Amino acid sequence: ILYRKLDPRTFGRLVALYEHRVFVEGTLFNINSFDQWGVELGKELATGLLPVVEGKENAAKRDASTAGLVGHIHRLRGSE
Repeated sequence: ILYRKLDPRTFGRLVALYEHRVFVEGTLFNINSFDQWGVELGKELATGLLPVVEGKENAAKRDASTAGLVGHIHRLRGSE
């Protein structure tokens, strides 16, 4: 999901979308979605990707899908 501009309204919509998705999937699988080790793993993976998104690291070192999405983000920001 990509947006041209991340403003408070868009950010709120994204948070609500993912929060709802996590809750529904947890209910379907009968697990507590908000107490999982995967949350910490996601934070670690996102932290490792931040330099690529910020343009401090070359996206070509990542898989093709990630490199393509990062390139799109850079084009939307006008930094490429």
